[in-house]
Amino acid sequence: MTTVVYTDGACSGNPGPGGWAWAIEDGAFASGSADHTTNQRMELTAALEAVRAIEGPVEVVSDSTYVVHCFRDSWWKGWLARGWKNSQKKDVANRDLWEPLIELYRERDDVTFRWVKGHDTDPMNDLVDRLAVEAALKQTGRSGVGRPDHLGAADARPASRGPALPEGYAVAVAGVRPPGLGGYAPNATEDRARNRLTEVLTHLSIEHPDLLVVTGMSLGAEQLGAEAAVRAGLPYVAVLPHEGFSSVWPDDRKAWFDELCIGATLVLKLDRRAPETKQQAGQWQGRRDQWIREHVQEAIVVGEPDDPIYRAFADRLGDDKVFLLRP
Repeated sequence: MTTVVYTDGACSGNPGPGGWAWAIEDGAFASGSADHTTNQRMELTAALEAVRAIEGPVEVVSDSTYVVHCFRDSWWKGWLARGWKNSQKKDVANRDLWEPLIELYRERDDVTFRWVKGHDTDPMNDLVDRLAVEAALKQTGRSGVGRPDHLGAADARPASRGPALPEGYAVAVAGVRPPGLGGYAPNATEDRARNRLTEVLTHLSIEHPDLLVVTGMSLGAEQLGAEAAVRAGLPYVAVLPHEGFSSVWPDDRKAWFDELCIGATLVLKLDRRAPETKQQAGQWQGRRDQWIREHVQEAIVVGEPDDPIYRAFADRLGDDKVFLLRP
């Protein structure tokens, strides 16, 4: 019989103090901590510790696409073939955890992975979430059999909210604002980025005929993503954080924004209100960015490897699912 084990990781800050946990319904559970780590490392550690602890066929159930997609989409085969380099010829992040997990997966041939929506209605996902958060906050783990006593609060990360995207293989385009693209006026750097985005999207559409471009429509790379989708003849969805998103822009920028929205397959507004302060506007834009990361399968980021936007997508999707386009 196959043992079903749920795993989860948590981090207070990213990086910051973290915790991991695994649990079997009506069976064993365990958790542990690290003083300076990341969400990805804790998700990986949880899966690795579960596979190490459980004998016989095991199904690992995780809300981490980073963990599950590695095996679902066979990322690991490419890593091994390239000598632990990812598709962009960079060192695979977290190799010290991936390598033993992949070795066990290959040796045992009885380990499978399944994704579950996090922070939703699954009681076992909620249980390991609370165990991992507890371990992160207290910086200590525990183990036992049965349902743990005195479970703490769940992770504060918000669940996915808002309307769903249309059917299709969703690819986000994000990245730098106009200062990083040569300025606000038309220029050669912006043109090169737009042309390259068009090439990349066209190539992806060959592999994924149902490709759907997703953009937050901010000035810079996000609007270039919409323009590139038009050039490539691909559908795109504009995901706006709130009402009146372009209201503070110059008239020519607002007019172009309106034209791009008219050409979109769908325009999603995550909040029908207008923000009352700049701080609230920034918070709602951050919420939109997270919503996009939670709803796409891949991303194209115009920027540099150390940009927070690139790292946020890589943390969510995995390095192999984020194409970095350097302006």
